[in-house]
Amino acid sequence: MAIGIRISIFACVVLFFLHIHVHGFYLPGVAPRDFQMGDALMVKVNKLTSTKTQLPYSYYSLPYCRPEHIVDSAENLGEVLRGDRIENSPFVFKMRESQICAAVCRVKLDEKSAKAFKEKIADEYRVNMILDNLPLVVPVQRPDQENVVVYQHGFHVGLKGIFVGSKEEKYFIHNHLTFTVRYHRDIETDSSRIVGFEVKPFSIKHEYEGQWNEKARLTTCDPHTKRAVTNSESPQEVEAGNEIIFTYDVDFQESEVKWASRWDTYLLMADDQIHWFSIVNSMMIVLFLSGMVAMIMLRTLYRDISNYNQLETHEDVLEETGWKLVHGDVFRPPTNPDLLCVYAGTGVQCFGMILVTMIFACLGFLSPSNRGGLMTAMLLLWVFMGLLAGYASARLYKTLRGTEWKKIALKTAFMFPAIVFVAFFVLNAIIWGQKSSGAVPFGTMFALVILWFGISVPLVFIGSYIGFRKPAMEDPVKTSKIPRQIPIQAWYMNPVFSILIGGILPFGAVFIELFFILTSIWLHQFYYIFGFLFIVFIILIITCAEITVVLCYFQLCSEDYQWWWRSYLTSGSSAVYLFLYAAFYFYTKLEITKLVSGILYFGYMLIVSYVFFVFTGAIGFYACFWFTRLIYSSVKID
Repeated sequence: MAIGIRISIFACVVLFFLHIHVHGFYLPGVAPRDFQMGDALMVKVNKLTSTKTQLPYSYYSLPYCRPEHIVDSAENLGEVLRGDRIENSPFVFKMRESQICAAVCRVKLDEKSAKAFKEKIADEYRVNMILDNLPLVVPVQRPDQENVVVYQHGFHVGLKGIFVGSKEEKYFIHNHLTFTVRYHRDIETDSSRIVGFEVKPFSIKHEYEGQWNEKARLTTCDPHTKRAVTNSESPQEVEAGNEIIFTYDVDFQESEVKWASRWDTYLLMADDQIHWFSIVNSMMIVLFLSGMVAMIMLRTLYRDISNYNQLETHEDVLEETGWKLVHGDVFRPPTNPDLLCVYAGTGVQCFGMILVTMIFACLGFLSPSNRGGLMTAMLLLWVFMGLLAGYASARLYKTLRGTEWKKIALKTAFMFPAIVFVAFFVLNAIIWGQKSSGAVPFGTMFALVILWFGISVPLVFIGSYIGFRKPAMEDPVKTSKIPRQIPIQAWYMNPVFSILIGGILPFGAVFIELFFILTSIWLHQFYYIFGFLFIVFIILIITCAEITVVLCYFQLCSEDYQWWWRSYLTSGSSAVYLFLYAAFYFYTKLEITKLVSGILYFGYMLIVSYVFFVFTGAIGFYACFWFTRLIYSSVKID
């Protein structure tokens, strides 16, 4: 009956969040803006990105056309950490007024600028722009499906090619952009809202008559004769001494898409069936583990407890099973209890941060339109969840008969964040050495330290003070003075083997969704299927708890009472598989060839795996903590 109720509740949760996914909504990062015909539309430029190097650069790190004054847009903490550098541009449109072959500027290349363009073209860098908070995309027809268009973020700086009859590879720059601005018009007010921003890039060697000036008339395209650029048959080569004329067209097209739905095409996932497979696969794992737990709890344990409560002699108990024999040692404090308390508290902090972030994301507060919002939210939630970390670590510390709560609070406040911060600082120094805009400025680093020391650390101490003042949780059985000798264990109960086996199922529950997350991060694609992700998150929690409880029961039956650290490491070992999968993804899906980029990838994935270890380890530990107290409190010990 209990299992049936649990499955019914879980099914309701699944349906609820699938409803969120199907009928998704988001709270946009900006309010709707109405434009009248002729209103100026300011295009902003963002970072240059490449999936081959993973190092973003500022748009104006290349000798592109510049406005009279470059103005940086105000950026939140998440945008700075992502490497976004949003600035104004010389591209200015007028609402619903199309333009053909508008000249922006002429640039004459020297050795340095030509080399810079060639390097970015060779590394397949893309130019990112923004109009009314919409990212610039390039529509591409999928070759495997008719009438299916996918959108790539930004356009390539240029391309490599070979002239007919030549063997030397040349570099060509995309110097002509054909923009398409889609808008939804209000018939009553005649105002318009922007719902799409697309581009088709071309490389063309512009020609003109006479001397160049701002009013020079191009012969390769002409707004007077409405001659537009439609191909790149005469491309613009990148070489020192060449002059490049940058031009653009802009076409306005009315759309039936409303402003509230303008992100739908960007966020559309064409592989929903894969996510469904992921959910079904994970649910099968959960049902299998739930069956095992139900068998242990409802059959084996119930029978054992009933028998034990009727037995009177110790010899009879010895004949039954081993888990009751270790009642005098099962709650004996483990080795390094301080460290266990610190990691348990930090795991609670990670759990709280991820849970609240997931809820906000499912409700639409952290959509991609709120640029940088996801990372900002996670950082702030981590800081404020320090209260839970301090409380959990101090409460467990007192249960393990600890007395120096300030020491445990200090370790909780500094150990995990210091390890992550040092790793992040080293990686940031590497990025800074590459002169990438992805390097976090000194001011932002200082702000992170202020958040850590000014808010997180005091909250950890407050939580520890509250947790230590609570009465210690009493053990259901008394601990003997002399430790019991642990018998020789079977090969399959070896700690290393059982720990590694325990991490397979939690990883198996999430690895399909992990593929899409890695693709979003490292291939610069949008990820907005938080309904699916929340379900996988719940399944991960259940899987971590159940597999740890099952293995903990087998361990106690083998008369091995050292379950404290093993319970943490059992589910936490799933982080090992996560890192191994990240390495597999690196060699099979990414095209990173530079050493620095590889170091950055594995460095960041090591940080992610470390956080995953702390988070999943805490789930397994607390599940076993509850399980052991439950079963030993049900047995009458003479």
